[in-house]
Amino acid sequence: MDLEKSPAERPAVPAEGCLTVAIRLPVRIVVLVLVVPVRMLWDALVVGGRFLRDTVLRPVGRVLQWVAWGVFVWPWVTLWRYAVVPVGKALAWLGYVLLVVPAVWTYETVLTPVGHAIAWVARGIGAGLMWVLRGLGAGFAWVLRGIGAVLAWVYTRVLTPVGRAVAWLLRGLGIGVGAVALGAYRVVAWLVRHLMVVPALWLYEWILAPVGRAIAWAARGLGWLVRMIFTGIGAALYWTLRILLVLPALALWRWVLVPVGRVLAVVAREVGDALGHAWRVAGHLSLAVGRFLGRLFRWIFVEPVRWVYRSVLTPVGHVVRDTVLRPAAEAARGVGRVTRQALATARESARQTRADIRRMLFGTPREPERVPLAKHQREPGAAATRTLGSSTTALTKD
Repeated sequence: MDLEKSPAERPAVPAEGCLTVAIRLPVRIVVLVLVVPVRMLWDALVVGGRFLRDTVLRPVGRVLQWVAWGVFVWPWVTLWRYAVVPVGKALAWLGYVLLVVPAVWTYETVLTPVGHAIAWVARGIGAGLMWVLRGLGAGFAWVLRGIGAVLAWVYTRVLTPVGRAVAWLLRGLGIGVGAVALGAYRVVAWLVRHLMVVPALWLYEWILAPVGRAIAWAARGLGWLVRMIFTGIGAALYWTLRILLVLPALALWRWVLVPVGRVLAVVAREVGDALGHAWRVAGHLSLAVGRFLGRLFRWIFVEPVRWVYRSVLTPVGHVVRDTVLRPAAEAARGVGRVTRQALATARESARQTRADIRRMLFGTPREPERVPLAKHQREPGAAATRTLGSSTTALTKD
């Protein structure tokens, strides 16, 4: 397997300057020396924290959880389940018996008949009032019909001729007043035109318009002069500020800050890369040290304990199991079997004794007599057995 990539598959690496190459190696050496102890301390703290979490904090947390459940939750649950709920049910039953049942009885036996009686009386009173109001309405309608007939006769025979005469007089007066008003309007309009409009037009065309044009021309000239003055002042301020502030700041940015920033960026990038590289290398070193310590712990403690368990404790346990525990278990099972048989025999003897005493005191119980069945209730014989082709069922019987 070729671990090296071909030149066509290698990613394009940007060219690095001499400053980058000169900074990289010392920075990586210094950072590696500083980071290795930190990474090893960090890995040791992580392993210790995991061990502490798995062996101490989790069991303690579970114990505290059970203690909190037993101290804070379980008493309230017990109080709710065995005190509050029964008392609530008892109060609900008392409320139903003392309030709901009497209220329902009062409604059904007292209020309902009283309400029916009140409704019957109200229906009678309403029917009487409707009859009275119907009679009064018919009388008022007859009176209003007579008054309407009188008013119609007065309108037709009196008011209509009088209204027509008044309208004819008003029409004549309107025509006269209109003619007088039209003449007065024409006279006033001629006077207003020749006394006010014509002089005002002449004053606007020959005096106000030329004066306004002259004022507008003077204002435009004054505005141009002010604009030119402010333009000159602005140009002078612009070039002054550009020469005194902008050009020095631009030169400082271009020739000082940008190179310094690039150098600092290269240093920061290299420091960051060195930190990442050193952290990874320190991780590998820490892993190697951890594996060495783990193997050392295994060789010093785990392997001897495993050898003692396999070579000493397991054979001793097998011998104890085969020579002591299994015979004891077989003896215990035999004792249990004998005890169960003895108990079964004692129960059977007690049952027989009770049956004999009952038979001596009360005699042998009489067997029930068999009642003969009718012919249609008996089971069919061998010759008349049910078959699939016969019609002996309830659904196919004729």
